[in-house]
Order: sequence, then C-alpha cells, then structure tokens
Amino acid sequence: MSSSLPPSGPSRDAVAMMQYDSAKKSALLAYLLWFFLGYLGAHRFYLGRIGSGVAMLLIFLVSFPLVYVVIGMLGYMFIGLWWLVDAFLIPGIVARHNSALIARLQG
Repeated sequence: MSSSLPPSGPSRDAVAMMQYDSAKKSALLAYLLWFFLGYLGAHRFYLGRIGSGVAMLLIFLVSFPLVYVVIGMLGYMFIGLWWLVDAFLIPGIVARHNSALIARLQG
C-alpha cells in the first residue's frame, strides 16, 4: 500500500537553489568593498581571490611607513592602478564564480 503524500522535506532543486543563494557573490557588494576598502584588497578577499588580496594588503602595509621617504608613493601608485583595473574585472569574476557554483550544484 503506497501513500500519495509528497516526500517530506525540500526537493533536491530547492536545496540546490538555497545553497546557490547562500554562496553566490554579489557584484554590488564587491563594488562597495572595492570603492571603500579596495586599497586593502577587501573586494578580492570577498571574491575568493585570497592571494591577490593578501598582495594588495601587504603592498599597502609596506608602503604606508615608506611614504615618508617617498618610495612608498610607488606602492600607492601601483595599488591605485590595480584598483582601477579591478573596476573592470569585478563583473567577470562574479559571473565566473556564480557560473562555477551553478555547475557544481548541478553535478
């Protein structure tokens, strides 16, 4: 004797959608981090680019005391250029991350 009741709990698709919603990256949040804390690499940490985020943070921290002997300005200029380039890279990084997340959840 089989019952016609639906299975208890959420469906596999619903679970995958909830996992996607909780793990996806937001371009808006990435841009806010880029604008306000980009010189520290905060947007790169958020987007999962830990290595380059650490590099930006270290360049900033080393350049800060070296500003007084002028060479630190080179570090700041490098970070500024990197910061501007990232403005154009953020949408692609977010799209790649979210696409890979969808593929991982479907597999």
